[in-house]
Amino acid sequence: MGMSLPPGIRIQSADLDAAEISWFSALCNEDCRFLGELDEDLRSNWEHCSDIVRLADRLGYQNILLPSGYVTGQEPIPFAAAVGALTSQIQLLVAVRMGEIHPPMLGRALSTLDHLLQGRLTVNIISSDLPGETLDSEARYARSREVIQILKQGWNDERISVHGQYYDIDLGCDPVRSYQQNGGPLLYFGGISDSARELCAEHCDVFLMWPETEERLVETMRDMTTRAATYGRTLDFGLRIHVVVRETEEEARAAAEALVSKLDDHRGAELNHRSQDSRSAGVLRQDELRAQADPHGYIEPHIWSGIGRARSGCGSAIVGDPDQVVAKIERYLSLGFRAFILSGYPHLEECERFARLVLPRLRTCRLPVAYGRVPAERPATPLTHAPRK
Repeated sequence: MGMSLPPGIRIQSADLDAAEISWFSALCNEDCRFLGELDEDLRSNWEHCSDIVRLADRLGYQNILLPSGYVTGQEPIPFAAAVGALTSQIQLLVAVRMGEIHPPMLGRALSTLDHLLQGRLTVNIISSDLPGETLDSEARYARSREVIQILKQGWNDERISVHGQYYDIDLGCDPVRSYQQNGGPLLYFGGISDSARELCAEHCDVFLMWPETEERLVETMRDMTTRAATYGRTLDFGLRIHVVVRETEEEARAAAEALVSKLDDHRGAELNHRSQDSRSAGVLRQDELRAQADPHGYIEPHIWSGIGRARSGCGSAIVGDPDQVVAKIERYLSLGFRAFILSGYPHLEECERFARLVLPRLRTCRLPVAYGRVPAERPATPLTHAPRK
């Protein structure tokens, strides 16, 4: 039985009272013990990043984000193809920048990956500028819309037929059919501009949000519910957030402070603006929230914004003891969130710590279950962890 949601919010997986709990593999060379000090042992390379994925797989996380950054890391599609053979149950959330690869070939590459993973592929749609070019927001999302249409037609229809501003394509679909039927891989999407929201409402499955106050999160979820309804659709909502959990609240707050203890403002600004999307509406909103935080960096109880001092994008963390972290995640569940993409520094250690202190206390699921996209040859059991008695 699903839980009651706030007025004005509807979700695709309303009948699930569980969440997809995902981790993060630091492909974009941001792993560290102290923000601002990159450790050679934690650099983005095959050995370290694949270790993160394999650990998350063994510990029972349902998904893991493989991010994309042109300057700062490894390419997620070939990384996913290689690491997929080393994992058994975890899904891979592969970040793909729209327009980098000719869309029919991108569709075929992702379909091939979906077959290699036997349906464990999910896709994070990225619409930031391509390396060496700058487009306004409306143009970037218009191009992304055409790419997504080509991908979905290739995975599901008899032909690809898109005649738009950026692509004029008419092709057969046989080389592009996905392993997952009834829609293809789930599309996860983040962006808070008007153009971004409209694109997600029309074409994507999971609207990813960065940390904000609960009031602002609910406001955005209501807006996205209304937009999706105009297309006869419902979405699911996901939260990308860091976590600092320790046995006591005092230890957790101390660990958060230690993380930024060696960071100066110049180095923080350098790291904050190295990404292709460092001036996006979402990043600017994270900066605004951090400016409004209390003297210790908290935008509301247990939500600490200090990570954003040295990171473009998701800039806040849940900070607390296991009971407090569980309570905050359950609070987000009650608001309508069904996907959580978590991370912590350093990523291997915090992946293990969260799995030991928190994960067994959460009801978890693989989100494609709600969409009927898990193939018949791989039956799904939504509940993989039960709350402790």
